[in-house]
Amino acid sequence: MAYILQVDFKMDGPFGNDMVEQFTELAKSINDEEGVIWKIWTEDSEAKEAGGIYLFESKESAQKYLTMHTARLKGFGIETVNGKIFEVNEGLTQINHGPIK
Repeated sequence: MAYILQVDFKMDGPFGNDMVEQFTELAKSINDEEGVIWKIWTEDSEAKEAGGIYLFESKESAQKYLTMHTARLKGFGIETVNGKIFEVNEGLTQINHGPIK
């Protein structure tokens, strides 16, 4: 079974190409985290929000990452981090071509 981690938080930026330039090394390091299959980066520059949707191999690895990532973000001065972990319904997700494999 796969697990989705949904994370969002308020931040002043950077966004768009500036975010790519400043966070490329961080993005690469996420590939080395235990249980990570993929991440989709999310941003809304008007609302000053960012985050991500992650797919993990296990609930335990998603929870471990959320704990570590929350601490890292708080170290960057981000006060509130919203994180939720969901089980993936693989049967229905496959019908809608979700990238879970």
